[in-house]
Amino acid sequence: MAKLTICCYFCWLINNITNNMQIKNSTFKGRVGKQSAGILLYRMIDGALEVFLVHPGGPFFKNKDDGSWSIPKGEFLDDEEALTAARREFMEETGQAVDGEFIELGSIRQKSGKTVYGWAVEGDIDHETVVSNTCEIEWPPRSGRQITIPEIDRAGWFEPGMAKQKINPAQATFIDKLVSYIETKQG
Repeated sequence: MAKLTICCYFCWLINNITNNMQIKNSTFKGRVGKQSAGILLYRMIDGALEVFLVHPGGPFFKNKDDGSWSIPKGEFLDDEEALTAARREFMEETGQAVDGEFIELGSIRQKSGKTVYGWAVEGDIDHETVVSNTCEIEWPPRSGRQITIPEIDRAGWFEPGMAKQKINPAQATFIDKLVSYIETKQG
């Protein structure tokens, strides 16, 4: 079997789903899928909160919508600071840097068992100009054929209620925490 290049959790997930849940790249054994860090970018438009989410690329997620979106995030190892990883992953997935006063949102555990650490920061980027990095997956499953896919295929701004419908259910906690933070700040 061809050696797989695995650069992100979505690629790892797709490769494991399509290859009988076997991790193909031994460099990642024991580390892939354990912890990620991400950023929930937000903006205020005429006093209304909107949050920025991304949709995973590739054929596995092509027709999936509600519950499939995510904050821009990615994996990191124990020797890397989580916020540093979150900022790096935001840049890799969107092609745009983010800076500002980061608000720690804590961590959540996804159904897969992965722990995701989140931060929020106020900012505004054009979701139409997002440029994602790519990774390779075997597709169709067990075909031996490699295809290159974008880590994310689209991005968008959503009001909190719609965002909670779109996002991975465990990550909805990040939105709730951001809403609480903003309500407290506004007094």
